[in-house]
Amino acid sequence: MTLRSVAKKCILFALFLSGCALAGLPKYAVETLPRYDALFCHKKGWTGADAVYSVALNETVTLWLFGDTWIGDVVDGRHKDATMVNNSIALQHGKDSSTATVKFFWQTTKEGKPTAFITPDDGTGWFWIFDGIVADEKLYLFLMQMIKTGEKGVFGFKHIGTWLGEVENPHDDPSMWRIKQYKIPFGRYSKDGNVFFGSALMRDGNYVYIYGSSEDWSQGMSGRSMIVARVPHNKMADFRQWRFLSDGKWQVDMTGLSELFNGAATEYSVCYQPSIRQYVAIYTENGMSKNIMMRFSPAPAGPWSSAHKVYECPEVEWHKMYFCYAAKAHPEISKKDELIITYVCNSTDFWQMAADTRIYRPRFLRMKFATQAKGEHFVHHKRD
Repeated sequence: MTLRSVAKKCILFALFLSGCALAGLPKYAVETLPRYDALFCHKKGWTGADAVYSVALNETVTLWLFGDTWIGDVVDGRHKDATMVNNSIALQHGKDSSTATVKFFWQTTKEGKPTAFITPDDGTGWFWIFDGIVADEKLYLFLMQMIKTGEKGVFGFKHIGTWLGEVENPHDDPSMWRIKQYKIPFGRYSKDGNVFFGSALMRDGNYVYIYGSSEDWSQGMSGRSMIVARVPHNKMADFRQWRFLSDGKWQVDMTGLSELFNGAATEYSVCYQPSIRQYVAIYTENGMSKNIMMRFSPAPAGPWSSAHKVYECPEVEWHKMYFCYAAKAHPEISKKDELIITYVCNSTDFWQMAADTRIYRPRFLRMKFATQAKGEHFVHHKRD
């Protein structure tokens, strides 16, 4: 298939989505971004990762945060002489994908072997880096502490806690970062489902909104709901200042947390979209699906509209063991009338994933919104 034919199909698909916008929904179009894909397609060094959160360090520098990461070589489309480390980061200079540069960072042992960029101070398990934010001139990272369960397969792990990483000097080279780790006292971790924060972060006014997930596995894959806390932007690490939404009120503890909508993912994004004057949540349906979903809200804490499918990830058709996840938007690199979105494809067979370097790296989309006319109002949909 030629590049021209691929581009034509993307345009037709975008027009289809725009034309099929339901009454009350802002019109939008979706297209793939192969140039952005190419920024994260390498044959040596950093060759793939998941999670894929982003943080604006300044107007021109974007920090990327990754989970499990391949470090090594790619030969004939396969990972070779490679190591998988638990997390890595990258700095992107510039926002134009045709001219931007990306530099990746991880740590190295005394023996010269790659290892994770950040590890737990208490020596237990490992960290997956979730969302981050710059507040009060510091960088804050939400760090999910994981351990192995002994179960076979790619899901042989469990979440045992969440930490807040505080980087005192985020504008220095990452190799020079001074990082403090604080155990977050809020959360529940059990075989029936976890409750934790750090799935998404957003500054709005004087507050940072800290979104999370409340899981109830008795409901199956749809048993994960959005929850939210907030804290003054200059008090991120002062856990006494955190407040939790319960029945429309911000309270000092987690009792009776409001579940804002279900079918959410572990990882997602929330941001304000100025062209439609709404807050937008982007996530993978039920956490693992070919479907990327979108909801709207007039305020950071809801109420949220019903869910609307905006894209079907084609990679799930490549192999019966492939699945997609980790969809989220990146306003840091988006223009005012668009949202750039990433997602990741993986395999339930680790060795199948290692043998196919087309997957397990960020895939980029652009969602372009039609500008909302002055005086036009968004029609809110019934909440789930």
